[in-house]
Amino acid sequence: MNDITRPDNPDSRCGFVAIVGRPNVGKSTLLNHILGQKLSITSRKPQTTRHKVLGIKTVDLVQAIYVDTPGMHEEEPRAMNRYMNKAATSALVDVDVVIFVVDQLAWTTADEMVLEKLSSLKCPVILTVNKVDRIEKRENLLPHLDMLSKKRDFAEIIPMSALKETNLKPLEDAVDRFLPESVHFYPDDQITDRSERFLASEMVREKITRQLGAELPYSVAVEIEEFKHDGKTLHISALILVEREGQKKIMIGDKGDRLRSIGQDARADMERMFDCKVMLRLWVKVKRGWADNDRALKSLGMNDF
Repeated sequence: MNDITRPDNPDSRCGFVAIVGRPNVGKSTLLNHILGQKLSITSRKPQTTRHKVLGIKTVDLVQAIYVDTPGMHEEEPRAMNRYMNKAATSALVDVDVVIFVVDQLAWTTADEMVLEKLSSLKCPVILTVNKVDRIEKRENLLPHLDMLSKKRDFAEIIPMSALKETNLKPLEDAVDRFLPESVHFYPDDQITDRSERFLASEMVREKITRQLGAELPYSVAVEIEEFKHDGKTLHISALILVEREGQKKIMIGDKGDRLRSIGQDARADMERMFDCKVMLRLWVKVKRGWADNDRALKSLGMNDF
């Protein structure tokens, strides 16, 4: 154990920080910019994040373990929606700090629902108003912040832009102040609890979402069937699951052009992440009704809460 993180060092801090909010407010973008590297996948399409993902940042005596969560849904019409709500809600158990992310000048019934889920928490809740760089009439921001301050006794209210990294340091400083005295739970050079196989599957799913977000519904999953190193080359085979034959045709594209483009973009990210040459093979398979079936979700590893 390092001297700086031994139990009798009162300056050593460590704790869990849940990042919560409704879909598409910028939670994953916030985590990626805090870490200084891409960990959670992002797109403009709501509900891109499906799993809890830990992002670990250690700076000297302080280790903050951020928990990126799926957006919380008002309705749960499908097993997938129920899974994401459970994953998000379970992240609130035993955390030391919560970052509640809202979007610009909006306050919706979905935001109100998230706030209600936080009502029983005893830990500090930091409210971050994200994407303030997009607000055209900046004079509207102060009245909005005043309205939000009456919603709950927030530990801090911080207007910010995760993408532009505006006010990111004040947010991290606030988090650090609220973390408890503790030894560090993870090695100082570890950035996530997720396996490389998981990260690879998420990279493929991100490219699908970005390239086909307007054409395909959420009924797409990625399963890694092969992940092995052969010398300096990493061989990855990924199976893309869709629900209907028509979706399979869209995924493959004309003469395989779309699937090839998805593979090229995903491979480039993988080579940056894994720092080696990657050989990526993609297949598409129809598996009807998987997003409505709890058993099918568990078979795909969606039971991590």
